[in-house]
Amino acid sequence: MSKTVAFLVAQEGVEQVELTEPWQALQGSGHAPVLVSPKPGEVQMFNHLDKGDTKRVDKTVGEVAVDDFDALVLPGGVANPDALRTDDTAVAFARDFVASGKPVAVICHGPWTLVEADVLKGRTLTSWPSLQTDIRNAGGEWVDERVHVDENLITSRNPDDLPAFCSALLEALEHGSASTAPE
Repeated sequence: MSKTVAFLVAQEGVEQVELTEPWQALQGSGHAPVLVSPKPGEVQMFNHLDKGDTKRVDKTVGEVAVDDFDALVLPGGVANPDALRTDDTAVAFARDFVASGKPVAVICHGPWTLVEADVLKGRTLTSWPSLQTDIRNAGGEWVDERVHVDENLITSRNPDDLPAFCSALLEALEHGSASTAPE
């Protein structure tokens, strides 16, 4: 059964591969990814600090609800989650999604949005290593793993972890939950 998955990104600064690889994995498995952003138009993706491709926004955060989707993906890139965390509507959408119990897959710097959403108390996750203090200050526990699953929260560290990240996301969509893959 096809699932609809929101990718929440800011207008600029999303790490291209962290958006495109999960997007392609979902499409290849018959699921429907939807690009959601605070503003209409296009988002500018980046390959680290260099501009990459652009991608058209499908819906704005104000046009969607958690009930419209089966899962949420929060890609990284340093600027992307830093911009999202300043948008109250995006933060509320992420907060409501975590509270829904539906899968929330977050990679690299993506957890910054969840720090702002105040949903990490008592949760264990991984991320880009520089976020570990922010995660701990938000009440979470940080671990250094390729992919970590804590209930509905699926997290990975960086683009090198994308195969495990995509696999855990697809497993969660297929079975309703994912398991942490062995290191």
